[in-house]
Amino acid sequence: MGIAMQDIVQLNIMEEANVITGHNHLQDTMVEWVSVMEVPVENFVRKHEFVLTTGIGCADDPALFEKFVQDVIHSGASALTISTGRHILDVPERVVELAEASNFILIDIPWKVRFSDVIQEVIDAINRENEWERLKAEELRQQLTDCVLSGGSLKDILALLHQNIKIPVAISDQRQIVRANYEFDTEVIDVLNGHANGEIQKLDKPEVPLDEHPLYHHLDQYYVNDKTCYELSIFSNDKKQGYLLFEPEKPEDLSWLTMNALEHGLTACALYFLTENAIETTEIRLKDNFILDLAKEKQELTTKILSKGELLGYDLAKSYACIVGDFRTIDLEEHENDRSMQSSLHSLNYYVQKEITHASQQLNRKTMSTFDDGEVIIFIETDDFAYQENVNHFLDMVERRLHDQLTNLDFAWGVGFHRGDGNVFYESYQQARTALDIHTRQYGFGERTFFEETRVNRLLLMLTKDNQVVNHVQEILKPLVEYDQKRKTDLIQTFMTYQKYKGNVSQTARALNLHRQSLLYRLRNIEKLTKLSLVDADDSFLLEFSVRLWMLNQFKD
Repeated sequence: MGIAMQDIVQLNIMEEANVITGHNHLQDTMVEWVSVMEVPVENFVRKHEFVLTTGIGCADDPALFEKFVQDVIHSGASALTISTGRHILDVPERVVELAEASNFILIDIPWKVRFSDVIQEVIDAINRENEWERLKAEELRQQLTDCVLSGGSLKDILALLHQNIKIPVAISDQRQIVRANYEFDTEVIDVLNGHANGEIQKLDKPEVPLDEHPLYHHLDQYYVNDKTCYELSIFSNDKKQGYLLFEPEKPEDLSWLTMNALEHGLTACALYFLTENAIETTEIRLKDNFILDLAKEKQELTTKILSKGELLGYDLAKSYACIVGDFRTIDLEEHENDRSMQSSLHSLNYYVQKEITHASQQLNRKTMSTFDDGEVIIFIETDDFAYQENVNHFLDMVERRLHDQLTNLDFAWGVGFHRGDGNVFYESYQQARTALDIHTRQYGFGERTFFEETRVNRLLLMLTKDNQVVNHVQEILKPLVEYDQKRKTDLIQTFMTYQKYKGNVSQTARALNLHRQSLLYRLRNIEKLTKLSLVDADDSFLLEFSVRLWMLNQFKD
């Protein structure tokens, strides 16, 4: 704010004034106010003030007058005008030397020129300049707002900003990736983006010409190799969205007017990112609803649905397998007060979606995914007769990277693939959900299950609706269940592992991490409690049938 001393000395009222010292600083010395001051100065003079004095009280004391001028210089005043001819006949040589040594602007003016007239003209000039700056800043604010609301780009915002401040500018997102620039140094951009080697040093206190503007306190300054740039953070909805970067030739270029322009630029950028986020949020919501409708509503793939999918970036004419996933954190109860664990839980959807996108890009396969009530639904492009291989490869990549980022996380996946016409997405989802439910009812979390692998269990599920069958199973397994609950053992799991390895004691012991004799003791216990022989084919079949049926019924909702 304010005007240059060059403009003040050119006012009509200053026609008879004589600039004694500081000729070279008239253009770059700014004046924000004007005052009349006599001894003592103390703290009555502020920075960037144009001071007038008659020297009254110092006429007979050159040393006191010199001290007075020294105090004015130290106050940060822009210039001192001395009215000569009454109290001070001529400016003392020592005072002139003092001013020259301090690069200070010293002016004398005839006694006949009234200070009230000088003050009036200087204030009028300052007010005219401030009004011009205000109107110019308001015009820029309106232009920037119109630019964003009319669909302008970040490049358009920078063009308007550069037109007003004549300083190279750039905009980066929250990851510090430069999104747009206008005459900004490309070498600095490459270093900031990590595309080139270079040293980045942040200054503790930015170099600025003055500190009155509120925005100065939010500036960060960096040295990138041997070049310097400044940075302001862009916020919207209390969230950092990115950064506004600019490269002035010298700190003095960051004038009050420039900082006002940058402030309006920040507002425009915040509005742009807010609009961009709103569009992205709307698009994500539309995609989520579309995928949920495909998965959970019976609907033929009409031309209308195919067209809607195309608008959202989906090609529904391709073949897709459906993957339904559930997640849980291991030992969640032990970590329920752990802030880092809660943070991982809250950001789980973000990490999963990121890895789905990464895996699909790496495998060059289209995916459609959404989250609904604790489950993730993924449709992945696949080949008709190699879909299990495609899905396994995809999930291997997703799980591996997720385990690297989130600890204590367990997965369960169900996979379905409906061949043929009709409600293909709905049918594939139903298969995947069924496969997942059957697996978690029997084994809890872990691993993945394809719908084709659940034929026996689907048949068993039908039997769970028969009360007589259920009662008979409970009667057989009741001693085992009660024993496990009372002794905190797992005889049921021991038996199922034994069956998995077809009665091979050594393999079963290794899988359960048990001593051979400990395993044999458990097996004898199972026979004793159930009164069934594990070496008898019928007894063994009956016990496995009962355990499978009990597991399915036990984990029913």
